Amino acid sequence: MYGFRIVDKLQKIDVDIKRDQLKYHNKRVLVSKEFTFDSAHHLHDYEGKCKNLHGHTYKVIFGISGFVDDRGLLIDFGDIKEIWKNDIEIYLDHRYLNETLPPMNTTAENMVVWIYEKMQESLDRQENEGDARVEFVRLYETPTSYAEARREWMSVE
Repeated sequence: MYGFRIVDKLQKIDVDIKRDQLKYHNKRVLVSKEFTFDSAHHLHDYEGKCKNLHGHTYKVIFGISGFVDDRGLLIDFGDIKEIWKNDIEIYLDHRYLNETLPPMNTTAENMVVWIYEKMQESLDRQENEGDARVEFVRLYETPTSYAEARREWMSVE
């Protein structure tokens, strides 16, 4: 059985660990962050319930890969959250998607590509030495139904 233990001595940079030890490897890694948003929309040229105005609580999951910096970080999770809040969520949360997104049928399949592109554009604008890139975006329209965009698919027509 493991018990709670108070650390005897808190490790200090440049005393107990050298700065050149912070970076453990030179491998590409993936970090992931997820968010939720609530929106209303309706589908065009569709016969079914979704042709009527309705709403969802969506969940979006980002997978971002790259190489770590000298501190061992690829990208701060807070930076991903800032991109989400400032560049993407403003078009989605508590919005009528048919108004706020570019002209498209607001299917999960169309929206996930738009979200992917917005995140990649934002990463490209940031100065990141780790070559951060979007590997995938998964957009859940319901807890059991999602659409996904992947980097390898985005350059294929």
